[in-house]
Amino acid sequence: MPAAISNIKKTLIISVIADESTVTGFLLTGLGQRKKNIHGNVSQNYLIASKDRVEEIEEFFDAQVKDSSVGIILIAQSIAELIRDKIVLHEEDEERFFPTILEIPSKDVAYDPTKDTMLVRAA
Repeated sequence: MPAAISNIKKTLIISVIADESTVTGFLLTGLGQRKKNIHGNVSQNYLIASKDRVEEIEEFFDAQVKDSSVGIILIAQSIAELIRDKIVLHEEDEERFFPTILEIPSKDVAYDPTKDTMLVRAA
């Protein structure tokens, strides 16, 4: 078993990057978490994303990938298309098992299973 997996002995959190309705639904289930880092800055595990804020989405995604407390990133497929190159780079890195990135449908755009990297890899 790789060392990266065997050393995990803590509870990992789930992050969400999606439209307002989707994020709100996950927050209502209790998924939301806010925490202070050592510098006193507050961070959260969710981002209400829009297609005109790609740089903010990329920064949040990078922060979540680097955060060792994040085990899964749920990202709306329409938002994932905007940062597809970053998602592919993360998934091709054989040294990193976490966080797992799962693409979810949003109510604005129809889900396309051919674009879901996890589903394509499993097929």
